[in-house]
Amino acid sequence: MKTDDLISLLAADTLPVPHRAASRRIALALVLGVPLALLLMQVEYGVRRDLVQVMFWPMFWMKLLVPVTMGVAGFVMLQRLARPGAKVGASWLGLAIPVLMLWAMAIVSYLMAPEDRRPDMVWGQTWRTCALSIGEISLPVFVAALVALRGLAPTRPAWAGACAGAMAGAAGAAVYALHCTELAAPFLAIWYVAGMALPGFVGALLGPRILKW
Repeated sequence: MKTDDLISLLAADTLPVPHRAASRRIALALVLGVPLALLLMQVEYGVRRDLVQVMFWPMFWMKLLVPVTMGVAGFVMLQRLARPGAKVGASWLGLAIPVLMLWAMAIVSYLMAPEDRRPDMVWGQTWRTCALSIGEISLPVFVAALVALRGLAPTRPAWAGACAGAMAGAAGAAVYALHCTELAAPFLAIWYVAGMALPGFVGALLGPRILKW
């Protein structure tokens, strides 16, 4: 059998991939995972009682919008990594820029604060549990994203796993913000970023094991 004939035979029963299949599967992972993350946060931690009041504070929105922005960027990157040959391009900047802005704000506020207030700005009241709590709340989105990737075709499984973790970590941080009472920029720049990075690190380790073809 000639090579051309073999290729034609193998391709005879193939079906076209639905348009935007990767985006739809990953969006479905978010649709399923985020409500579960909200439920997990409510059961384990509960929404802060003064949520309506703090919604008028600019720093609350900063704490919420940074992970939301990173989650959107993670979604864009992930749906590209899920397709063979697709380029990530500059979409990674959507993850980096919010973190850099938060770090810059943290440095400025730390240096401008009185010395006796600086330790509280860094450690707050929940530094021991913050990052792990974000990691826990991110689990539903993380698992759903990995399941979605299993049905797609990522050619860079470590990067895809890391990006799935980053998207999940951002979603977890946004949900956890509805419970967390910490508002100091240095605290958020350290412990929130650590909490979002944790699923990304785990995803990078798991990706080559569970996403390889």
